[in-house]
Amino acid sequence: MLLSDHPHPHYEKTLAHEVICQLRFPTILTINNVEPADFQERIREDFPQYARKQDVLPPKVVNGKPEPQPPVTNYHFLSQDGRWKLNLTKDFIALSTLSYPGWEEFARMLDKPLAAFIQLYKPAYFQRVGLRYLNLISRTALGLEDTPWRQLIAPAYLGVLAEADINEDKILSCGYDVQMKLDSSCAAKIHAGTGRLKVNNPNVPQDTEIKFILDMDLSMGGSTPCGLAAAALETLHGHSARVFEGAVTDTLRDAMGRV
Repeated sequence: MLLSDHPHPHYEKTLAHEVICQLRFPTILTINNVEPADFQERIREDFPQYARKQDVLPPKVVNGKPEPQPPVTNYHFLSQDGRWKLNLTKDFIALSTLSYPGWEEFARMLDKPLAAFIQLYKPAYFQRVGLRYLNLISRTALGLEDTPWRQLIAPAYLGVLAEADINEDKILSCGYDVQMKLDSSCAAKIHAGTGRLKVNNPNVPQDTEIKFILDMDLSMGGSTPCGLAAAALETLHGHSARVFEGAVTDTLRDAMGRV
């Protein structure tokens, strides 16, 4: 099944390679033109490192012709250890990490900057509340090198890899994409399939292990009042747990170490 009500415990080994929360709001031009000094003061204790970058947007097609768009100022705030990154633009605020400690800590790290943003900039509402989990399943890291994917991942996410007579070594690529409604206001885009993690650093050797990718992008559309943003994220997290538990088997749960 795609969604499961199986209990979602804490695991000793997390599969989350990257977790991103993004809240989009109606454009606030002040953010693009004036450096957010007051906002920085509110969050500087947790995010002391600062950088300002200009994001180049793709051309916008008008009457069939591409027209350049002005760059968007993207303010970056990083934690001292570099594990947490906060981004602020005229259209969204986002928190991301490559070292996911669990939902409770992630929500705590978002709480202060989100409250400061709402208080200082007073957005009318949030147009989109998003929560994305990029999970990478490494059989090597879990001590499952000789275990076929069909024993670790639910059949709905495997395609031909779910077949017992398939030789995995002969499958060069296998992917699955689905968009689905989760309830009246929430939706998910899910990509599942095998692949290799590309390392962009030229001084670091490429990882040759074939991993299983479970990319879950959950969102709530409409007009979410600012005071309900935290509740919206809790709802999305609850849905993410149902998607994740519906995708994994007990064999994988045991290898991750249920706490």
